[in-house]
Amino acid sequence: MKKTLGIFGLLAVICAFTAIANPNFMTAYNIQNTVRWTALYGILSIGVAFVIMTGGIDLSIGSVVGLIGSMLAWMLTVKGVSVPLAVFIILLTSLAIGLAHGLLITKLRLQPFVVTLCGLLLYRGLARLLTDDQNLGFGADFEGLRTLATGSFTVAGFAIPVPFFLMAALAIVAGIVLNYSVYGRYLLALGRNESAARYSGINTDRIVILAYVMCSLLAGFGGMLFALDVNSVQPSGLGEFFELYAIAAAVLGGCSLRGGEGSILGVIIGAAVMRVLYNSINILRIPTHMEFAIIGTVILAGVIVDELLKRWVEKRRAAARAAAQ
Repeated sequence: MKKTLGIFGLLAVICAFTAIANPNFMTAYNIQNTVRWTALYGILSIGVAFVIMTGGIDLSIGSVVGLIGSMLAWMLTVKGVSVPLAVFIILLTSLAIGLAHGLLITKLRLQPFVVTLCGLLLYRGLARLLTDDQNLGFGADFEGLRTLATGSFTVAGFAIPVPFFLMAALAIVAGIVLNYSVYGRYLLALGRNESAARYSGINTDRIVILAYVMCSLLAGFGGMLFALDVNSVQPSGLGEFFELYAIAAAVLGGCSLRGGEGSILGVIIGAAVMRVLYNSINILRIPTHMEFAIIGTVILAGVIVDELLKRWVEKRRAAARAAAQ
């Protein structure tokens, strides 16, 4: 909870500073746009959080987004596949990708970094091959489907984007699974000590496989929403660097790269920090070539402060135990 409050404090500081520097930050349009993009990245971050909690990593998220988005546009506009069938196929493909990752990591004992790095290259190449490296759009025939990414509901006079509700529903389910289910307890136990979890009778391979399946499934779902939002799929560019944003959001939100630690609420706030920071750079008209440098600096500073606070708390606890003895 302390980590969640800390990252929420960072979000509040960035929002306050930007709002003071440029009042346009607080316009309804800008807030709605930021909420929508936060929700889209939040969906990806929830998935990768489960993988990180096992002590693993998934570098293929951005390429899965690109492949799934390209597949959806290709099936609907080129092949004339019906919407329900196309959605079913892309979600099944996402599930198969996660299953393949999990099996390679658990059964062949390959490193997650290697498996997902190869996936990053493979899925991007498949997206470009499938579409002949041509941009694809959805056009006016699929406006109903596009409301999943571009639509909104008015609540108390404010238009809340549909992706926010989708992310909130997924976050609630993920939070229940993580905090109130046997799978969640096993997942965290695996991340803390895989050998101890295995010797205690936990089927660690199954836990890891399910984590990668959930990650790829949410990446595929997010890829569909991203493609519908931009309405023009560029196979070589859609989803590029998205894995870094998702991983950064999860780490900022309290997920330890060593595994065994994490909070879904923290991950969502971490995703909000990433998008608000990006929006602040644009609002304040900071040169775009400084974007990655600023984001990287803020992330590094946040992680350093978190680590120093953790060590300080551990020292105080150790001193308290020593004094009690």
